[in-house]
Parts: sequence; C-alpha cells; structure tokens
Amino acid sequence: MLRSSRLNRTGGAAHFLRFKIEMKKNIMFIMIITVFIKILGFGREIVLTYFYGASRISDVYLVAQTIPTTIFALIGAGLVTTFIPIYSKVQKEKGDQEAQRFSSNVMNTVVILSSVIILLVLVFTPQVILLFASGFKGETLDLAVLFTRISIFGIAFSGLIYILNAYLQLKDNFVIPALISLPMNLVLIFSIYLSDLAGIEILAYGILASVVIQLLFIIPSVLKYRFKYKLVLDFKDPYLREMLLLSIPIIIGTSVNQLNVLVDKNIASNVALGGISALNYAYRLNVFINGLFVSPIITVVYPRIAKKVIDGDESGLKSMMNDAILYISLLVIPASVGAMVLARPIIEFLFMRGEFDSSAAAMTSQALFYYALGMLAIALRDVFSRIFYSYKDTKTPTVNAIIGVVLNIILNLILSRFMGIGGLALATSLSAMITTLLLIISLRRKVRNFGFRETFQKLFKVLLASLLMGLVAYVVFESLLVSIGSSKALILSILVSGAVYLVLVILLKVPEVMGILKLFKEKIQGLRKKKG
Repeated sequence: MLRSSRLNRTGGAAHFLRFKIEMKKNIMFIMIITVFIKILGFGREIVLTYFYGASRISDVYLVAQTIPTTIFALIGAGLVTTFIPIYSKVQKEKGDQEAQRFSSNVMNTVVILSSVIILLVLVFTPQVILLFASGFKGETLDLAVLFTRISIFGIAFSGLIYILNAYLQLKDNFVIPALISLPMNLVLIFSIYLSDLAGIEILAYGILASVVIQLLFIIPSVLKYRFKYKLVLDFKDPYLREMLLLSIPIIIGTSVNQLNVLVDKNIASNVALGGISALNYAYRLNVFINGLFVSPIITVVYPRIAKKVIDGDESGLKSMMNDAILYISLLVIPASVGAMVLARPIIEFLFMRGEFDSSAAAMTSQALFYYALGMLAIALRDVFSRIFYSYKDTKTPTVNAIIGVVLNIILNLILSRFMGIGGLALATSLSAMITTLLLIISLRRKVRNFGFRETFQKLFKVLLASLLMGLVAYVVFESLLVSIGSSKALILSILVSGAVYLVLVILLKVPEVMGILKLFKEKIQGLRKKKG
C-alpha cells in the first residue's frame, strides 16, 4: 500500500510537472501572438493620431467607441467570468450535451439583454454621452450622438463573442481568442484611413464593422468542436440562475470600475482641450503592456484555476497562483519602470507626427508616467479577483471594486486640480495599489499558507533588477540623445537595458527564469535531434 501510495504521488507529481510545462508553452505561444496583435492595435492608435491628433473628432470617436464597450462590459464581464466555472460544473455533473445546451441558453439570454440595452441607448443617446463627456456641447455633442447611434449596435455581437471566446478557452484553444483582435484592428485602421477620404461618418461604421468581423472570425473555430447551437431560452434552468446570481456582484463591481473610466473622461474633458485623447493614448499604452504580458497568462491560468477549485486541489491551486504572480511580475515590473523612465521619448516616438503636437505629447507622457506606477497592482488585482470567482465568491471583489471607485473619485477631484491629466492617471494607480493590498489580505483568509513569503523574496530580486535596468535605460538614452537623435537613442536604450535586465535576473537566479531557459534549451536540443 505504501509503495502504491508513493507511486501515485510520483505519478501525480510527474503529471503536474508536465501540466506546468504545457502551461508555460501555451503562455509563451499566446504572448508571441499577442505581441503582433498589440503592435497592430497600437498601430491603429498611431493612425488615429496621424489623421486626427488630440482633437474634437478624435474625442468624439473615442467616446463612441468607449460607450458600447463600457456598457456591455457591465454585463459581459460578469457573465463570462461566471460562465467558465459553471460550464465546468455542468460538464462534470451532466456531460457535454447538457453543457452545450447551457451554452446556447446563455447566448440567447445575452442577445435579449443586449437588445434591451441597445434600445435604451438609442432613446437616451445624448444623456448617455454626457455621462461620459460632460464637456461635449453643440456640434461636438451632435457628432457624438450620430457616432454612438451607429456604434451601439455592436453590443449584440460583443455578447456572443464573449461567450464563444470563453467556450474556446474551456476547450484549451487559446490561439483563436488571442487572434480575435487581428481582423478588428485591420477593419478599424482601414476605416480611419477611409474616413479621411469619404467622410468622418465612416469612423462610426468602422467601429460596428470591427465587432461583426470578430464574430465571423470566431464561429468556424467553435464549430470545429462540434458545438451545436440550440434555440433554447430557459430562465428556470438552475445552472443559468446560479450563473446569473453569481454575476450580479461582478456586474456591480464592473459597473463601479467602469465608473472610473466615466469619471476620468468626464474630468479630462473639462481639464484641457484634447484631454480625453491624451488620457486615452496613455491609457491605451498601459493597456497594451497589460494585454501583452498579463492577458496571455490569465487566459491560460483562469480555466485551470477554476478546475483546481472544483476538484479540491488546493496544493495545485497555490502553485499555479504563485506561478502566475511571478510570471506577471517578471514582465510587468521592468515594463512599468521602463515606461516611467522613458515616458516622454516613448510618446514622441509613437505619436509625434501629423496633428499630434508637443503640447499633446507633454500631456500624454505625464499620464503614462503615472499610469505606469500602478501597472503591477492592476495586473495582480485581476489575478486575485479570478481566484475569488473560482471559489464562487463574487462579493469580495465587488466590495473591493466599490472601495476602489470611491478612492479614485476622491483622488481624481483632488489631484486633477494640482496635476491636471497626470493627476487622473496617478489617482487610478494609487486606488489600484490600495485595493490590491486589500484583496491580498482577504485572500489570506480564504487560502491559508500559500507561500507568499517565498514569492515576495523572488519579487524583490525582480524589483532590484528592474531598478538597475531603469538606471541603465536613462543613462544610455541621455548619453546618445544629442549624437544620434531621440528615436535611435530610445531604441538602443530599450535594447541595452532589456539585455541588462535579462542578465541580472539570471545572475540573481530567479527560479522561474531558469525554468524558462531550461525549456528553451530542451526545445533547441529537440530540434537538433530531429535534424540529426
């Protein structure tokens, strides 16, 4: 019996090791895809700044794009976040057929909810716009109404995309969800270019078309898993009811989080002309970094965390949670330090062309600097929130989100008076730091002895390496600025400081880095054997 137990433990450990290696491969592969997608997405922002800069039209366009995204996020985030653990539960208890019926029921429910939202926005368009940009008046408001009444129809398609994306993740298909932004960005870039030739109304139709193309892109992949859509609408389904009940706190939490966006844009519209655009460009760069380094990790880890919780595998959960924290920190901490040190040259390199002038660059770089302070806090908050959701505890993240919004509003009103657009970004970062700390405290009560002490020791090494990297980046940039110009100096400083960071984390022997290097060595050796 003892030998059998040892064999089981050994086999289980080997299986878990293979599982972690496979997870690392998935994360790295998705990260490579995400690099390309995010660069394309950022190219979209550059095209927008080239044609419209930080102007009235760009402000209207961004608000028309933000409104459907923000409104549906109130419902979509709650439904999708709870869909993954409930689908896993249905599949385990009732099998694949019932799980597919449940998926169809959720999709039909989402379409009905989306239709109601669309009708409400169409009726109250001016009032909705003024919630997002109280500074809009006259022709600017009229144009925003026109744009929003076109873009709002994208909500109906977004709902289906959310569910189908989650479905693919449950099937361990992370490639298509990672690629889904590819057709969207291509359509948006083309529509921005076309609007300069055929009229600015094309911008609004481009927003709508970009969402439709995403749905058309994802459907073939879903059908490959023999997904059979059913025309079913059963509000009495206990699984749907459980999902909706769990969604309510998340919807509330997401609503108050989106209130942050609303308040930021509202105050920005009154702080300075082009303030919404400047804040948006900095925020988008912040989201770019988050999406590049954080989203691939969360995308792969979250379905597995949910499964660990359902299976009662607490040891596996702790290991996966700490791995996620460390991998995110390894990438986000140096990125945030680099963004702070090189904020102005980064913004000038990316946006300083066309209608984007030096005053817009000053506003945007100031916002980027202060957004960068909170990058890690925002990333870790996303990880911790999903752990609570996996435990079907949606109350704790909701209360945390409400606290965050209250803090953000108070700090916004105070800091924007003294720091302008930068104050809005700093308020976001400070509130994120405080709420993340509160989530950690709450998580320690739920998951005991999860090895945070060892994790923090590793994080200290990462922070030390990142600070030294930042110093190198600053020295290299300033030394080369006069002789070779800002753009070349920026590129060289990023390359040199990036190499320094890699060497430092290897010298400091951060285990996760050593594990990744080992994975690469094994891959190279495997390729050599195949050639041989």
